[in-house]
Amino acid sequence: MIPQETIVALATPSGAGAIAIIRLSGSNAVTIAASVFQSISGKDLSKQKTHTIHLGHIVDQNKTYDQVLVSLFKGPNSYTGENVVEISCHGSTFIQQQIIQLLLRKGAKMAQAGEFTLRAFLNGKLDLSQAEAVADLIASDNEASHQIAMQQMRGGFSNEIAKLREELLNFASLIELELDFAEEDVEFADRTAFYELLNRIEFVLKRLIDSFAVGNVIKNGIPVAIVGEPNVGKSTLLNALLNEERAIVSDIAGTTRDTIEDELVINGIGFRFIDTAGIRETKDVVESIGIQKTFEKIEQAQVVLYLVDSLQLTVDSLKSLKVETEKIKNKFPLKPIVVVANKADLLTEKEITNLQEQLTTYNLQLITISAKQKTGIDILKETLLSFVNTGALRNNETIVTNTRHYDSLLKALEEVQKVKWGLDSGISSDLIALDIREALHYFGEITGEVTNDELLGNIFANFCIGK
Repeated sequence: MIPQETIVALATPSGAGAIAIIRLSGSNAVTIAASVFQSISGKDLSKQKTHTIHLGHIVDQNKTYDQVLVSLFKGPNSYTGENVVEISCHGSTFIQQQIIQLLLRKGAKMAQAGEFTLRAFLNGKLDLSQAEAVADLIASDNEASHQIAMQQMRGGFSNEIAKLREELLNFASLIELELDFAEEDVEFADRTAFYELLNRIEFVLKRLIDSFAVGNVIKNGIPVAIVGEPNVGKSTLLNALLNEERAIVSDIAGTTRDTIEDELVINGIGFRFIDTAGIRETKDVVESIGIQKTFEKIEQAQVVLYLVDSLQLTVDSLKSLKVETEKIKNKFPLKPIVVVANKADLLTEKEITNLQEQLTTYNLQLITISAKQKTGIDILKETLLSFVNTGALRNNETIVTNTRHYDSLLKALEEVQKVKWGLDSGISSDLIALDIREALHYFGEITGEVTNDELLGNIFANFCIGK
């Protein structure tokens, strides 16, 4: 049921600023705004055309609150599909609060988190996946996540799902029609064409499901653990990557006793670097806890940078390095490990070549850097980018980033495969129809054709108030 109350909220971030925007939406939005707005030119706000802007003052009982610009967007040609009024006032928190309280006294109701976008969904201005993309767009903090959110908000993902659902629905109608004429033993649905459609749907679903691995890391950032023995330059490397003094650096082994995290965007992709405590045998209780956390962070990371001091590498230390990296590989066989040899500026070219040859025999990828001199950092960044499959992003393919969508796609794929199995096994049309209905249900969950109040509540509770 579409709410009837007129809602109000601050649409810009809370706090003082140059300008703040207060948004009203609902059938009485224009009437409420007109009751407190006094135009400079004497216009009656309630009689003005949609998509117009008006200069005036917010007043009440001869008290002037502020000089403002009022923008009118009359339904259905507005973001929410309802009458929308946006009041651009000065950014004083006092002014914001005074105007909002005045609008509440005039009959508006405070908007809940995401209620403007919820109304846009309920009024058919956005489907559910597009509405969720609004939140992703607001939260995007790098070029890649912004690009994906924009694509989904424009309906790229929705259109692909809707097309598949429509084609499947057409065949489902024919199957259901056969059930009405079961006694006459007729087939309205071409089984060969139906099987081809199922193969195509299965292919698309698998591609979308596979894209989640890329989409998830782009949306949330790629965690990279910087590990190694104490005092090899892990904190210096973190500072060099971030180009700021983020971590404490000293010559004392065990300085870093807890994990330090910070983010860096490389060519539009977010990376979350984790500087960990040095791995060594110690009796220090606090340092031991830090080392335990290091192994926890290795488990959480998608890429491991194993930092070594190139000046201290001997035959024995290389063997020890091989043992330590194999421990990680045995536990996480798909996790990339890059050995980063620090202080390489103090080595000769021959020494670097020998080191590369030795580590190649251990099947380890090596990058030589000087964290202090900041040499080799660009090569390291390029290597990190190579672990991200950005092909789909470059080709503007649909990429799934939402866990809810991913779960529905998995369930839809399972039902489609059941339908295929049913056709191969020659089971009755009524049983096939049940599986088709389930597949259509999961398709509908993504775009919002199938929904409930609990689902909508969970989705829009994560929005900011005013959007």
